[in-house]
Amino acid sequence: MDLKNESVVTEFILLGFSGQWELCIFFFLAFSLVYSAVVLGNILVMVTVTFSSTLHSPMYFLLGNLSFLDMCLSTVTTPKMITDLLTEHKTISVWGCMAQMFFMHLFGGAEMTLLIAMAFDRYVAICKPLHYRTILNHRLLSGFVIFSWIIGFAHTMSQMVLMINLPFCGPNVVDNIFCDLHLVIKLACIETYTLELFVIANSGLLSLISFILLLVSYMVILVTVWQRSSGGLSKALSTLSAHIIVVTLFFGPCIFIYAWPFNSFAGNNILSVFYTVITPLLNPIIYTLRNQKMQGAMRKLRFLLINSTQNF
Repeated sequence: MDLKNESVVTEFILLGFSGQWELCIFFFLAFSLVYSAVVLGNILVMVTVTFSSTLHSPMYFLLGNLSFLDMCLSTVTTPKMITDLLTEHKTISVWGCMAQMFFMHLFGGAEMTLLIAMAFDRYVAICKPLHYRTILNHRLLSGFVIFSWIIGFAHTMSQMVLMINLPFCGPNVVDNIFCDLHLVIKLACIETYTLELFVIANSGLLSLISFILLLVSYMVILVTVWQRSSGGLSKALSTLSAHIIVVTLFFGPCIFIYAWPFNSFAGNNILSVFYTVITPLLNPIIYTLRNQKMQGAMRKLRFLLINSTQNF
């Protein structure tokens, strides 16, 4: 194709939730409340884990980092989506689009790795409780967090170095609430079949393999507990159920989007909202409502805060 005769695309149009004005207002209010809850809920978890002496354990250290990644992941796309609901022309610059994709896959890749680390934490806590603190020492935990960021950076850079040089000179409409690789690639002016396969292998298989490994690890934990004591199986299931729910909610939409053939479908927006808005909201809810220790720490911090304000 002769690109000289084509106009260079400087911005993309995000279709998002286009519809009647009343429906857009409803979505604006709903997503504004949800996003506020995402930010406040995850900040509450991070503050509680940081300042509560009873939560200075490996599991809560990893949980605090998960909350930070959830908040960042949602912040990359949700504020833009919310403001677009009140505008007629939902546009984003090419570089803004590239930035969204870069940070989405940076935080997403890091969270995948961190969830695997959290599964290892549960394995040690349930199967080797006497050696829990010795194995999961501060050095190993810090290594887990640093390694998760390295994996996230390598994951996003391996795709963005190919995306950033793609020419865009034709259609510029993205049928989603934000820019994402599997949709933006199709708008390039050159043949992108090989790049599409690479993204499927990179994002799709990474999500699928990580999800399978996590499920296998949970099965190993349950089988190990059952072999030792059938009575401990119910306790292990109760402990792991929150992790299984979080993993399924995070990986499910990712697998369906990135491991699926590169065809747009009606539920694209719904799945995108699910893993960028709903899952970051559910994570702190799941870990706090099902965790008596976390609730007790929150009540103690609230009591200390009230007393400190009264003293002033």
